[in-house]
Amino acid sequence: MKVLVINAGSSSLKYQLIETDTEAVLAKGVCERIGTDGALLNHSGKTSVKIQAPMPTHKEAIKLVLDALVNAEHGVISSMSEIAAVGHRVLHSAEDFNDSTIITPETLKIIETNIDLGPLHMPPNIMGIKACREVMPDAPMVAVFDTTFHSTMPDYAYMYGIDYNDYKKYKVRKYGFHGTSHAYVSGRASALMGTDKIKTVVCHLGNGASISAVKNGKCVDTSMGLTPLEGLVMGTRSGDLDPAVLEYLMGKKGYDVHRMTEYLNKECGVKGISGVSSDFRDLEAAMENGNERAKLAIDMFSYRVKKYVGSYAAAMGGLDCLVFTGGIGEHTVCVREAVCKDMEFLGVELDSKLNKNAPRDTEYEISSKKSKVKVFIIPTNEELYIARETLKHKDD
Repeated sequence: MKVLVINAGSSSLKYQLIETDTEAVLAKGVCERIGTDGALLNHSGKTSVKIQAPMPTHKEAIKLVLDALVNAEHGVISSMSEIAAVGHRVLHSAEDFNDSTIITPETLKIIETNIDLGPLHMPPNIMGIKACREVMPDAPMVAVFDTTFHSTMPDYAYMYGIDYNDYKKYKVRKYGFHGTSHAYVSGRASALMGTDKIKTVVCHLGNGASISAVKNGKCVDTSMGLTPLEGLVMGTRSGDLDPAVLEYLMGKKGYDVHRMTEYLNKECGVKGISGVSSDFRDLEAAMENGNERAKLAIDMFSYRVKKYVGSYAAAMGGLDCLVFTGGIGEHTVCVREAVCKDMEFLGVELDSKLNKNAPRDTEYEISSKKSKVKVFIIPTNEELYIARETLKHKDD
């Protein structure tokens, strides 16, 4: 059975066509510059091709994708009827959904009420859904949310110390993000451990970074909050800070609230600290050349990760498994080493040789034989998770 996975951004549309029987990716690609001049489809199927064509809206982008999928030269299916369902990545479920859901006119209306919780991502997510429904009216469609994996958090973990009435009225609480990655990776960790009756910390470390505490297969806490700004120091995001910093800097720099939010999201993090880059490859190179600010940025990032690992072990009453995923988690040796250093008291002991020589794009254990806690690198696969969820819910 073939499932089309759609991830619609404001000016882009990423897709994968997955054969769920074998979980093989039959085709994938991205439409870029939707709504502007120079719109382009990069498609990889039977062959790879670049197609430049007008895409004033996501509807034209979807049509172009479907044409590419059935094209005799580079397509992989003979007709659209072979697509059994479409899975849409949707940022926010709020408290309205605690699982993926079939998309109906009623559920779409509910999804639209949560635009305020994700004003950058939700409108294009919804545009992608509406465009697909118009072009493929008979195909079942499923919304797979970035937040629902974290919906199992207890109230004392997701609540903020604000007036309870404001929480109820304005939906202000911790939601968490990267849920499709945390769900997939924690599931793979359970498979490698042979049971889901374990206490796992998943470190999804990339330009956006988050950590989750997963006990017996259920998320009990996560580092991102109402928005993806809370938690770790990230590529360009500040992460946790004293809220009074906002008022202080706004006064000093003359920023309004919108400019301040942009500053915290796009000009801070390791890029702002280092003055070099948000890319850890650039930071490592600069650090090796003696750049102290680059070293500081990497040290701060690693320290925050270590603190969250320790706090989540405390919250779960122990730790059985520690997992690194995401671009930094999978590929940055020095970060994994720094996070695990001096963690023997918690049962974590890294094998430095295995850590340094870990193969790319492979599930791999990097803990020593003496380590009481298993430490894994597990490449994430969010599209496959979305395809699985779509298959599971398409007939709801």
